[in-house]
Amino acid sequence: MDAIGRLGRAFFTALYDLRVAVVFVSIVVFVVLLVVAWRRGWFDVARRHPRASAAAIVAMLAIGSPVTWYLASPIWIRSTLVEAAPTSPPAVVAAALPAPSVALAAPTAPPPSTRPSASAQPTFDPPTFAPATLVSGRFAGTDEFHFGRGSASIIETAPGRYHLRLDDFSVRNGPDLYVYLSTTADGYSDDGLEVGRLKATDGSFGYDLPTGTDPSAFRSAIIWCKQFSHLFAVAPFRT
Repeated sequence: MDAIGRLGRAFFTALYDLRVAVVFVSIVVFVVLLVVAWRRGWFDVARRHPRASAAAIVAMLAIGSPVTWYLASPIWIRSTLVEAAPTSPPAVVAAALPAPSVALAAPTAPPPSTRPSASAQPTFDPPTFAPATLVSGRFAGTDEFHFGRGSASIIETAPGRYHLRLDDFSVRNGPDLYVYLSTTADGYSDDGLEVGRLKATDGSFGYDLPTGTDPSAFRSAIIWCKQFSHLFAVAPFRT
């Protein structure tokens, strides 16, 4: 199964890399088919059978239009999302005590019932937790067409809880884009972590990582096209 998966990724990667050539060849094939249809008189046959011809055209459009939209629309469609950065849990605030009143008489010893016992211990407010950035890196695209900008950071938002934050982020749009954490610094890895579908092509936003995630196991954050097994952008981590 691993060999089949690698073969599939190689095929779709090559298909995406050669997308311009594929589009050009498709146009040439379409023009050739039109010429052949004209010479063989297929257009006359279509005029004699308008209902069948219309059904064939509708079927081709029903198949071709969604595929064309799926592959081409991400090139010009953009989206923006800005989410608040992760913050620490609410701090525990001690209740305010009333100001002491001014004594009018000489102080006297408190009654025995109000004297503090020798075993009484002082109390302290529990310390608050401040988020800390563990690692971060800058995005770069994989080529001139697939650009990538902004930063990726893994932040500890609470003890043992982690968040992947993308800031001032921008990437070339594409079909089926996902955010991954990779165990290598330069691209996709089979043992990486799928964080989630890309929320937007531009902005600042983040993802809570699953419980039990070990951030030290990852070397980069990447933008990965699952449909075509293609790397769009990578941010190698630096501590």
